[in-house]
Amino acid sequence: MNKLKTKYMGLELDNPIILGASNLVRNIDTLKKAEDLGVGAIVYKSLFEEEIQLESYQLDEKLTEFNDLNAEMVTIHPDIEHGGPDEHLLNVRKAAESLSVPVIASLNCINNDTWVRYAKLLTETGIDALELNFYQIPLDFNKSGNEIEEEQIKTLKEIRKSISIPISVKLSPDYSNILNFIKKLDNTGVDAFVLFNSFFQPDINITNEKHIKKSNLSREGDYKKSLRYAGLLFDNIKADICSSQGVFNGEDVVKLLLSGATCIQIVSTIYRNGLTQISKIKGELEAWMDNKNYNSIDEFRGKLSKNKLSNNPFIYKRAQYVELLLNSDDLMLGGTNSRITPAE
Repeated sequence: MNKLKTKYMGLELDNPIILGASNLVRNIDTLKKAEDLGVGAIVYKSLFEEEIQLESYQLDEKLTEFNDLNAEMVTIHPDIEHGGPDEHLLNVRKAAESLSVPVIASLNCINNDTWVRYAKLLTETGIDALELNFYQIPLDFNKSGNEIEEEQIKTLKEIRKSISIPISVKLSPDYSNILNFIKKLDNTGVDAFVLFNSFFQPDINITNEKHIKKSNLSREGDYKKSLRYAGLLFDNIKADICSSQGVFNGEDVVKLLLSGATCIQIVSTIYRNGLTQISKIKGELEAWMDNKNYNSIDEFRGKLSKNKLSNNPFIYKRAQYVELLLNSDDLMLGGTNSRITPAE
């Protein structure tokens, strides 16, 4: 009996560990190794509309570069690899054909018509499901939060009408009321929510007074916001919940499943520890289940969600520092090993 077996968006998964979208999954050999190590599913690297637009613009420039052709030119071939989604779609198709585990494509667009067009093209590659990356960097002072949400709901409805495979939506936590927005999206028939997306944040080098780019890897413990909202959403929406961000080991996975997650996406721990972390996390999860005499994930999933906590249903609601100070299980003084209690 495979006690780790679970369902995500109606797809049969051997376990709840999903390799999330990143540059790691661009290589077929890497994908096959992840499959051999027992990953439950794979999310292929995102197709970015902005990247395609830039490549197309560069190609147009190269194609018109030699309009004034002359005899001294060495070559007239444009020096650019590709200029459209075709290469990405081909690679997604290869992944879907080469792997036995479910392959989920990831899509990141700007314009409504492009969302729909690329969603259709990705579906034709043979993928098992599609993950949509919804977020909005506020740049327009005159645009309300409600307008942003309504635009994204409209996009989801158009995609839902256009394709038949399962759809998940990967969200930013930065909506004014993420629970309300998720409920609206849930009512459109979305199959799962991925909580949450990690974004590039600008930084500055104060020596040369220039912006710098830093890696966007999660840190250990970053899963806590996902844990909070998985606990609040469990049994309150129809869609599945996939927790993401800062999941590094089996203990993190157990916590998120207890809060109500259906499955978990990992990326940063693979960058830091290698692909063998997949089998290690699986082993840690199964060992914990054996110790607790659980024969399936459904026996404990959501056990510590808000709806199941009769003794302290407010644990997911409280955010004030004073609550932490009065009720912390482990509050340490900075730089020392001295534990403090409310009485102190």
